[in-house]
Amino acid sequence: MPQFMDVHHNMAGLTEEGLKAAHDADLAIQGDENVIFKQAWADPEAGVVYCLSEAPSQEAVQRIHERAGHPADEIHAVPFAV
Repeated sequence: MPQFMDVHHNMAGLTEEGLKAAHDADLAIQGDENVIFKQAWADPEAGVVYCLSEAPSQEAVQRIHERAGHPADEIHAVPFAV
């Protein structure tokens, strides 16, 4: 299944607990779109959050993030990694 890295901006001050809550909200409904959120990272000073997922499409990732209340600002395909 394709992998995607999405980016959320304007998240300055996000706490570890806040990131976990947002990630858990995605996990709770990810199956509705056949998305698997693998990892999330945050830089609260820069206000940026990154999420790695496997999904059938970028649109599926965005639909889950929108329903969970935090739409992605960018979604990038990750064709391969080492």
